[in-house]
Amino acid sequence: MLICYLVSNYLSLNMKHVSIIVPNGESSIVNIGGTHQMLSWVNESSLQTGTSPLFELQLVGVTDPLKGRGGNYTVRPEVFINELDKTDLIVIPAIFGDFMENRKLNSPLIPWLIKQYKQGAEIATMCVGAFFLAETGLLDGRPCSTHWQYAPVFREMFPQADLQDDRILTDADGIYTCGGAYSFTNLVIYLIEKYAGREVAVQAAKGFMVDIDRNSQSPFIIFSGQKSHNDREVLKAQDFIEENYREKISVGEIADELAVGRRTFERRFKKATANTVVEYIQRVKVEAAKKSLEKGRKSVNEVMYEVGYSDSRAFREVFRKITDMTPYAYLKKYQQAN
Repeated sequence: MLICYLVSNYLSLNMKHVSIIVPNGESSIVNIGGTHQMLSWVNESSLQTGTSPLFELQLVGVTDPLKGRGGNYTVRPEVFINELDKTDLIVIPAIFGDFMENRKLNSPLIPWLIKQYKQGAEIATMCVGAFFLAETGLLDGRPCSTHWQYAPVFREMFPQADLQDDRILTDADGIYTCGGAYSFTNLVIYLIEKYAGREVAVQAAKGFMVDIDRNSQSPFIIFSGQKSHNDREVLKAQDFIEENYREKISVGEIADELAVGRRTFERRFKKATANTVVEYIQRVKVEAAKKSLEKGRKSVNEVMYEVGYSDSRAFREVFRKITDMTPYAYLKKYQQAN
């Protein structure tokens, strides 16, 4: 009996305690349930091979049950943050709705996250959960990702964070983030590989049908220029670019059209849109090309000429830089069935 107790105690000490946060308010049950299911699979797989489970999983709440998005579902925490002094990994799901209201509802979570990180805990946040984590200051100066759709708002709210919205996931100093929606599965697989090794991660990826080496959410980004600013000349420039993307547009031409000095114009444009003028032109052209390729009615060359490119190499390089795919690969992947 003593030996069994010692072995059991030893195993529990070597397990990673994972706190899957159950926030107050409206959050992603998919993130919570999916993470729990995938890590539980690792534990079950370990038992089947005669090894000890790797994770001790707990649903950790702030104060109240979670109300699930899109239905009357609730997740009840097993323990609350004020009852948990030490953990190894914290998982923050996407938290939906008004940011300031969510911050108020979950304000006790902020000092708790900071304390746990200083004690050595790692933190993983999913999708727009990055907004809440950024409020702690732990993302300042660190690379992070979030849902591409909310990237402009995130940059405006948290300029000290190094947002890399084209990335599926980031890893910096024990803080992990991921892009939008179901990209959280890539983050969980990444954590499984870190804690359980490549072989287990590959098996988990196969079991849950996750593309283990996918590292970019660029192919899914729908470009919509940042227009929430109040710079009228820049708004006019954006409209001009979007109306004339089929032509070859130069920065000087746009500056002359607006009667603004080129350097001043470039500085103001970058400040307002988070893109240089050239980047904005490229993104508008590539977005138009993507929409045309998705219809599958034209060849890559036809689309290239349609959006104002005559050099196939230049078009391919710009397209790949923005989407992380070649135009031909994008055509084959997303074209509609004729």
